[in-house]
Amino acid sequence: CSAGSEGLVWKGEIPFSIEETNLTSIPEVKTRLMMIVGNPDNAFEFCRIPNQGIGLARMEFIVNSSIHIHPLALVDYPNGAAKDRTVKRLIDERTYRYSNKSDFFVDQLAEGIGKIAAAFYPKPVVVRMSDFKTNEYANLIGGTTYEPVEDNPMLGWRGASRYYHPDYERGFALECAAIRKVRDVFGLSNVVVMIPFCRTVEEGKKVLETMAKYGLSKGVNGLKVYAMCEIPSNVLLADEFLSDDLFDGFSIGSNDLTQLTLGLDRDAGSLAHIGNELNPAVKKLFEMVINVANAKGKYIGICGQGPSDFPELAEWLVEKGIHSIALNPDSVLKTLLVVAKKEQSMASQS
Repeated sequence: CSAGSEGLVWKGEIPFSIEETNLTSIPEVKTRLMMIVGNPDNAFEFCRIPNQGIGLARMEFIVNSSIHIHPLALVDYPNGAAKDRTVKRLIDERTYRYSNKSDFFVDQLAEGIGKIAAAFYPKPVVVRMSDFKTNEYANLIGGTTYEPVEDNPMLGWRGASRYYHPDYERGFALECAAIRKVRDVFGLSNVVVMIPFCRTVEEGKKVLETMAKYGLSKGVNGLKVYAMCEIPSNVLLADEFLSDDLFDGFSIGSNDLTQLTLGLDRDAGSLAHIGNELNPAVKKLFEMVINVANAKGKYIGICGQGPSDFPELAEWLVEKGIHSIALNPDSVLKTLLVVAKKEQSMASQS
């Protein structure tokens, strides 16, 4: 049983009730309520829930569930990690139809992304490029050959810093190829690319240059490129990150932004009581970046866990001018009613 951010297990049977919502009579809202989706197999089920698209599709879920192999192990095959007999056997078992093993990665990733994009077409589907930490990459087949051992992978070699780095760029090229296939071959131009954990403006420029090198240029065929706003530097330098030659918009990653603002390890349960997305310092950063984005006419949304767990945070974000809120599918209807009530209240006061 879920009680917001706290999961509860009850002994024995407990009474419950079922609330049914007539989808033909739900109110319309100005704030775009989008969804967070990982598993492509659920896309055609979730698309029947009232929504304005996907605010976060996690690429790494598809890699974990459908590919299982480190991209560089496929690029280097039969060398690199595949020199190990066990690794080579596992790769061969999963890619037996492919002479070019890199094509397996591209096809599987494009199929997963394409399924989500097709289910919600023509609504926007924001696909976050890979955001595995090094320990998570190492768990993929052949991964230990390519990944360093880090004391704190959460703050290590992840997100944008990998994409242009010579030790991973060839893997990022496969991610770009999959996005190109979805948009240009499948015709699903509703896919928006999102860059995670971009620490500096200079790093953002390097990522865009690397994407262009592999056939993904911002603005070509209507391609929009957003960045996650999940590091305090993203907020403090929002004006630069949202310049016309960099990113088209921001999506607030409230999970990471909260832990980096409060100095919390979000995987350390013993610290959970100290603070969450409702903390005044965190909300102040939310408000700062919303104001900058609106002043510049740039997209600003949120795709972290906060609004799904705390309806009062969703209300507050609407009041501050957020464009979209991405929610877990089971939170969409209840949040929609909260947002509708808030928008009606704001309209009556204006």
